[in-house]
Amino acid sequence: MNIKKLLLSAMLLPTIALAQTSSFSFTGKVGNLNKPAMVYFDYMDNGVSREDSVMLVDGAFKFSGNITSNNAYARMALDHTGKGKGHAVYTGDVIYFYFGKEQFNLTSKDSLQTAKFTGSKVYDESEAYNKAIGGTIMAVTKTANMEYNSGTAEQKKDTTFIKAVDQRYRKRLRDRTDKQFEYAKANPKSYFALVALSEAAGSKVDVAKVQPIYNALSKELRATDMGRELAQRIEANGLTAVGKPAPLFTQNNEVGKPVSLASFKGKVVLVEFWASWCGPCREENPNLVKQYKTYHDKGFEIVSVSLDHVKQNWLEAIEKDALEWTHVSDLKGWNNEVGRLYGVRAVPASFLVDADGKIIANGLRGEPLNAKLAEIFK
Repeated sequence: MNIKKLLLSAMLLPTIALAQTSSFSFTGKVGNLNKPAMVYFDYMDNGVSREDSVMLVDGAFKFSGNITSNNAYARMALDHTGKGKGHAVYTGDVIYFYFGKEQFNLTSKDSLQTAKFTGSKVYDESEAYNKAIGGTIMAVTKTANMEYNSGTAEQKKDTTFIKAVDQRYRKRLRDRTDKQFEYAKANPKSYFALVALSEAAGSKVDVAKVQPIYNALSKELRATDMGRELAQRIEANGLTAVGKPAPLFTQNNEVGKPVSLASFKGKVVLVEFWASWCGPCREENPNLVKQYKTYHDKGFEIVSVSLDHVKQNWLEAIEKDALEWTHVSDLKGWNNEVGRLYGVRAVPASFLVDADGKIIANGLRGEPLNAKLAEIFK
């Protein structure tokens, strides 16, 4: 037996095994783009966030990997000019889609926006769902922007014109939410019924409306990460109501030391949820700095819970914004355990807790927060 061939075969075994266990394969071609064009592929698989990227070669790219669920949610951004992921995600060519344990393909002449998908049953199901409810949020927003941009220069300055566009936009959103509830009721075994109910429920859950629909979903759907998160949000609606004891938690600070909310009893505490990437959060930080300096010596504390998943970004934001109070995070992004405990679905979000540990207000920021603090510490 040739020993060299035997050793080479043994070395290749892990690679071959890995290739065989990849549960999805995603190929694509966008025109004839080459370096520095990059594709960034981020996806959420049953509560776990993953990310990948690749440079295009003659427009072609490929991603493969393993997912535990059959309904992963992805964001794909194409950077045409090499300006980086941030530019591509927030100002560039971006699409969002669902996929499963499949081999599927994307093709386009020029951009992700005009891409066609083939080979993904999950993608096709998601498209049918979106058609049934009136489109994605992005599509509804795009329609409103097109309506506004179609106006004349005079109309764009006319409050009546602007109000009419806004009213149509809000009506489409209300109609879309109604259709999501209807879809969830009519399709209790469909994964997209859970998607519909989760989105329609929002942050301030109408428990009387949402709970029966949730209970009617299949056991398998309720056992998914999204299903468990929605159950936590339903429960949090009661746990975080004004007058209730603030749910206690312990999470690590920037240097890995556990910090408990219980340790602040006797203080007025603002439990504030934020992230380095959240524009409105960062805009509010100067006001929080001012309020903290004004009332800290009188017994005011802030415990900021970050929904970041990249530690360096979190630490840089704390330093840049000069945030001198307590910070904690488990760096799990939207799956932050404290965020899920409090039912947080959007940031900024906050809960003001009195010296006895009871919630006395939530969602305060800017002048309403300032007025409340002035009332407490008068």
